[in-house]
Amino acid sequence: MALAQINPTVGAISKNSRKILSFIDKASRMDCDLVVFPELAITGYPPEDLLLKSRFITDNMKAIEDISRKVKGITALVGFVDRGRDGELYNSAAILHKGTIAGVCHKIHLPNYGVFDEQRYFKAGNLPMSFSLDGLKIGVGICEDLWFADGPARLQRLCGAHVIVNLNASPFDSGKLLRREELIGQRVRENKVAIIYNNLVGGQDELVFDGQGMVVDEHALVLARGKAFDEDLFVVDLDATGLKKTRRADKKERELLLTGLARSGVLNKVRLIRLSKEDRKKDKVAIPERARGMKLAAGEVLPEGRSFKEVNNSQGLESELELEDTLSALVLGTRDYAKKSGFKRCVIGLSGGIDSAIVAVIAAKALGAENVTGVFMPSRYSSKDSRVDAELIAKNLGIDYRDISITPTFNSYLQSLDRDFKGTESGVAEENLQARTRGNLIMALSNKFGWLVLTTGNKSEMAVGYATLYGDMAGGFAVIKDVPKLLVYRLSEYINIKAGSALIPERIITKPPTAELRPDQCDQDTLPPYEILDPILKAYVEDNQCVSEIVAMGFDRAVVKRIITMVDRSEYKRRQSPPGIKITTRAFGKDRRMPITNGYLHR
Repeated sequence: MALAQINPTVGAISKNSRKILSFIDKASRMDCDLVVFPELAITGYPPEDLLLKSRFITDNMKAIEDISRKVKGITALVGFVDRGRDGELYNSAAILHKGTIAGVCHKIHLPNYGVFDEQRYFKAGNLPMSFSLDGLKIGVGICEDLWFADGPARLQRLCGAHVIVNLNASPFDSGKLLRREELIGQRVRENKVAIIYNNLVGGQDELVFDGQGMVVDEHALVLARGKAFDEDLFVVDLDATGLKKTRRADKKERELLLTGLARSGVLNKVRLIRLSKEDRKKDKVAIPERARGMKLAAGEVLPEGRSFKEVNNSQGLESELELEDTLSALVLGTRDYAKKSGFKRCVIGLSGGIDSAIVAVIAAKALGAENVTGVFMPSRYSSKDSRVDAELIAKNLGIDYRDISITPTFNSYLQSLDRDFKGTESGVAEENLQARTRGNLIMALSNKFGWLVLTTGNKSEMAVGYATLYGDMAGGFAVIKDVPKLLVYRLSEYINIKAGSALIPERIITKPPTAELRPDQCDQDTLPPYEILDPILKAYVEDNQCVSEIVAMGFDRAVVKRIITMVDRSEYKRRQSPPGIKITTRAFGKDRRMPITNGYLHR
């Protein structure tokens, strides 16, 4: 078995097809019987309203037919969009064998929550499918089809399946890998089958797909793992004799269940396609070494009775793994957003603060230091330390550094507004005018040179509106939009540990955060300490808890109500912000869709 963990581009059907054929050829020359691709590999995931374009569907179907004619000496499972007789669309997997499409499996369980809108586009399938390859019965499912204990996998197993293959486009969030492994272990033990779980990899707008596919045998033993956040073609030999022996031992239990299910007619809905293995004529290549240094090495057993989270905690690993995966997701998401959108270079407003510093580190890792420009834009309120720290982070990373003062432009704005502002005290308007001056300058560089502007606002700021529209929110991609402030600090410390030096200068991490828009300004002049703010935001934004529930966690009621009010009133700002990478269980945007005009009062 080969798992082709590929990074397609949404909508690039021809490009994706060439990639698929390349991986099929490699798997065939590695003497594989079967190669499995991710969900919707032809179109990329999620294709969203491209699915409403009839020509797009036609092109995708032509592509799967063209690929099928070239598949010889191996069987391939490839995700694509199928169109029914009445024009309905199905999220599908094609079984490609001997130059034809031998069968098509339709996804049965369509997710419609969080970032998923599959019921907007697809009709649910109702026919679980298995195919027999040289006597080995293989059930086919797509992503969510594996989630349900009474789903397709159960029926396929009862009808004799030895292996369940699952094609996925499962986006990353912190802790997702652990939840997947718990789920796979549960399905293995329930059904006594091997599971081949292949996942998409790559960035697509706000989403990042982390790969990390796996092959688990009928004893929950991990046989192979795919790379994290990178393309991979990994191969494993399944013990067909052992699988068949397990199935025979399971015969009595299955017969009891089959008797009841046969009476209900449910089993008539499972379709079986019989295929035969083919002779291979291509020159073989050596199978590469599989050792990857994965999160959980191949050869370990998925634990029973306790979660992977508990296992990792007992080993003291969870925090490090979470930070490594989060950093990898941010780098991959930034790289793919830029490259797939046609940008070669980016520009960042370097303030000397921690948010812009970590975005600069991510950008340098994603695009190469030679393709990153950092611009320090001082005002009359900028400290000497900020300038020194901005220069130092740029030097440490080896990125292009520029210094453009906003003072002349800011003064000209004040002069233009002098008559209208006369008699008023300086306040938020003047502060935001500085941020908008910086936004204009950074966007001017973007327009002149075709650079992608990376904004530097974090999730805590985006939540409570501690950001300026058309100022520090101006840009093309918001790298840390879903990263809470406390996690920004933890990631920064982790970056330095990995680097073995203060790549991010120590003072940037230790000094109190400030926007430097007025004398002696500090974030905590306006906001509660982040140690209080971030847990309240998580409870309200990610966990949907109400005021009384959050107060019961030990927080002051007045503080909780104030923060919730700030979150609700800032929806109009977030709606106008650039897309950013999802790394938490509930990000602003597709995950959390609140009305801007909202009269609901939280109590």
